[in-house]
Amino acid sequence: MEEVLTPLIEQRADPFIIRHSDGYYYFTASVPQYDRIELRRAKTIAGLADAEKVDVWHKPDTGPYSELVWAPELHYNDGVWYVYFAAAPSREIKHKLFQHRMYAIRNDNPNPLEGDWEFMGQVDTGIDTFCLDATTFTHKGQLYYLWAQKDMAIEGNSNLYIAPMKTPWQLGGPPVMLSKPEFDWEIRGFWVNEGPSVLKKNGKIFISYSASATDENYAMGLLWADENADLLDPASWTKLPQPVLKTCYEHGVYGPGHNSFTIGDDGETVMLVYHARTYTEIIGDPLWNPDRHTYVKPLKWDKQGMPVFGKPSMA
Repeated sequence: MEEVLTPLIEQRADPFIIRHSDGYYYFTASVPQYDRIELRRAKTIAGLADAEKVDVWHKPDTGPYSELVWAPELHYNDGVWYVYFAAAPSREIKHKLFQHRMYAIRNDNPNPLEGDWEFMGQVDTGIDTFCLDATTFTHKGQLYYLWAQKDMAIEGNSNLYIAPMKTPWQLGGPPVMLSKPEFDWEIRGFWVNEGPSVLKKNGKIFISYSASATDENYAMGLLWADENADLLDPASWTKLPQPVLKTCYEHGVYGPGHNSFTIGDDGETVMLVYHARTYTEIIGDPLWNPDRHTYVKPLKWDKQGMPVFGKPSMA
């Protein structure tokens, strides 16, 4: 039997790892207190586990982004570092949802653990509803924004949207919905499509995402489009009907999801970064349970050039 993986970093949910041109890996994630943005860096992926943790931004005590800082991602856009994150004005639930909106901060220091972070304000999608989990990617010279948001006319918590960007903190076009919760594995506990991440390989653009409640029902799905297709046309995207990564009861790794992709230390291997739990008996609200841990494993590929995610607990 293959070796069972242990977490790379404990108690860090929604993990994001980027390998930068300076030779460093940078890591950020949701911290259990949901009160700040933490970065760390190392020369290797394994080195991130013990790397110095630097708090680069703290939430204010009051105001529209003063609670529940979720799912930060670090991106290098137009020669400047940005962190995209979601935050809420309070912990109050309205219309069955928290009140998160999306925000951006930026830092022009070559090392984002140093220098000053400037608050760029809300990333306004033109839809004033619960939204979160933003990521960005560039394709054929165009920067795109990809995120999860509630549509009041559609059942569930959130759908996946894409839009072109005018600047790294402003959209340059209207949101286009790419996916909504519809399959049975996407609507367990909650109707959710969230946590999108982009991977470009083998002539295709892949979007992984997460679905269902954040307990052992959490699972990952996949959309893909041809690299020459119009990415703003929903018809360009194919959605797989089955999850690509889900709970592995055999090896005790539960609710894998909210992933990102990075490149391995060899400079070639695509690595899947995700969080998961090691037990199912969560006491109280899963939101406040800190034991979602960061895992990393290599992706495999089939003959059609599609990614093979395998089981969450296995290399």
